[in-house]
Amino acid sequence: MDIFGLITDVGAPIAAAIVMGGFIFVIMKQIFEGVVGSINTLKIFTTSLITRVKTINNDMIKLDTSVSSALDLTPDLDRIARAENFVEDGTIDVRRD
Repeated sequence: MDIFGLITDVGAPIAAAIVMGGFIFVIMKQIFEGVVGSINTLKIFTTSLITRVKTINNDMIKLDTSVSSALDLTPDLDRIARAENFVEDGTIDVRRD
């Protein structure tokens, strides 16, 4: 069906509304694809930051324990007990650094 046949069948205002609705649909589709891409990028960034924080937390506990041992102080066992196991790629980090 050509555009002139549509205009004669439904009238000019309705044909214009259909064309504008299609245009708005295409624009909204492009906007949403861009937003989804941005959200996926932010998800990757936050996942890497969470991994960094967990690694730094384990390193801080290791340093705290080493300094406490070097100064003949009792390490903070409550802090060590509260520490989570570092999980990366679905596996628990069981290294004994």
